[in-house]
Amino acid sequence: MRAGAAIHPQPDDQLDGVPEHVTGTPSPLSPPDVEAALATLEFPAVLQRVAAHAAGQAGAARIRARVPTADLEWVRDELARVGEGMALLRRGEGVVAEDVPDATVALARLRVEGSVLDGPELVLLWRVLAAARRVRAELRRVAAEAPRLAALEAPLPAATLDQRLERSLDADGALLDGASPALARARQEVREARARLIRRLEALLHEVEGPRGEGAVTVRNGRYVIPVRRDSRTRPDGIVHGESGSQGTLFLEPGATVELGNALAEAAAAEEREALRVLRELTGLLRPLAAELSAAWEMCVQVDDVAARAKYAVAAGGEVPALAAAPAPLRIAGGRHPLLLGAGLDVVPFDLALDPAERTLLVSGPNTGGKTVLLKAVGLFAALAQAGVVPPVGSGTVLPAFRRFFADIGDHQSIAANLSTFSAHVAELRHILERADDTALVLLDETGGGTDPAEGAALAAASLASLTRRGALTLATTHLGVLKTLPERLPGVVNASLEFDAASLRPTYRFRKGLPGRSYGLAIARRLGVPGPVLDEAEEWVPAAERHLDALLARAEERGRELERRIGEVEARELEAA
Repeated sequence: MRAGAAIHPQPDDQLDGVPEHVTGTPSPLSPPDVEAALATLEFPAVLQRVAAHAAGQAGAARIRARVPTADLEWVRDELARVGEGMALLRRGEGVVAEDVPDATVALARLRVEGSVLDGPELVLLWRVLAAARRVRAELRRVAAEAPRLAALEAPLPAATLDQRLERSLDADGALLDGASPALARARQEVREARARLIRRLEALLHEVEGPRGEGAVTVRNGRYVIPVRRDSRTRPDGIVHGESGSQGTLFLEPGATVELGNALAEAAAAEEREALRVLRELTGLLRPLAAELSAAWEMCVQVDDVAARAKYAVAAGGEVPALAAAPAPLRIAGGRHPLLLGAGLDVVPFDLALDPAERTLLVSGPNTGGKTVLLKAVGLFAALAQAGVVPPVGSGTVLPAFRRFFADIGDHQSIAANLSTFSAHVAELRHILERADDTALVLLDETGGGTDPAEGAALAAASLASLTRRGALTLATTHLGVLKTLPERLPGVVNASLEFDAASLRPTYRFRKGLPGRSYGLAIARRLGVPGPVLDEAEEWVPAAERHLDALLARAEERGRELERRIGEVEARELEAA
């Protein structure tokens, strides 16, 4: 499985059991390609966080099954429905979802002509029906404020069906006496026959043991018996149905009670026949309503799915983004990586805007600065939105609806395939260059790394130039200084960096577009205690062009910080004057 691969909607026949509204538009892409690319972005882990907000397992499974699609009409409708749920939650009027049980097996059996559902299966469908009535009431309550959400309402059978099931079954699926008069009579006959039999057996046991006996009537092989010592002289004639572990006691059905036992067995058989008739009757009442029951279950699951996505979006501080078919502008306001949010960290939001003419964003700067996190966050925002999940972005966010996603992130070294890290990246790069077009999002981490810097930079520059010219929206990270000059030579390429505090040598994670970042490699080495003479000599080995570029960047960073300081002072004075 490749770590970087295209994300595309899956064909419906590749996702058995997942409803069409989850899978979206069919695509020729194979499931392994989809799974590999989503795994690279850690998309399933984010969906797991979203699914945790579901009321039941069925709703959670529906969320985990979501995949991106380029069907804009579907995506916009899904996001608008979630937006309605978010608005209700923020007013304290959120829709209450139900933990509806998985009824797929019972519903499938119900559709089989001639089948008879047992009590637990009937209770399962009754619970679905009861949950659906509560969900429908919720949808009707919010219909005026949330018409798209209310449109999920499904027609339900008449309430008389609930009353019939309530009269017939207890919570565990056992038939009640009220299920039918004949069943009540049959059970009464069983109780009376059992009582007659036990009275007769107790009398016989008393005759055998005397008034101080401690034995009791019990059941062996479905027949009522009394315990009798093997050597007892007063043992009555009868049928032995077993013996004790010590073999000193026999469990005997006296001949005098055989007819009473047979009468009990006949009464029990009559009760079973009537119980089966009632179950067949109840199943017959439900079978014509199988489609309505299925729709009721689906309504409950869909509402749980939407409610969970709305809860996640509100908890993450997300807003519904606008989408336009790629190629289109990319504007992210207040974006935060979903998994960092879930880890309870103090996440620094970032703003990112790329106009249609800006096709490649080259992010540079030191390690641990958050470059890879930025790449994955952008990919996740698009993938989540195109799967109907509101990502943790602010108001004003506009995302292209991509038809292809490529993510070459991480170390793909493979001993089994005889691939070095560089070879694996080159193989993935070839795959991307063969398929990427102006509808694609391409994410390249540490492009040009893993080989001779000069050759790696040349390959990376040529690859980025090719992707830029064909219009793919590309975000790439690099440490190679020569690539930082690419925007001067190639229209459509833009530099960017994540700010690094030069004094403390710690990242601030603040995103800056238009300015490349310094690597701070020697400065970090000095802070970590590498001997001064070694670092002094290392600085002499840095090419003059690299030193010159680093000095220019240092001055630009200092001027930027000074400008921000002055702007802050002006704003403070204006606020004081106001």
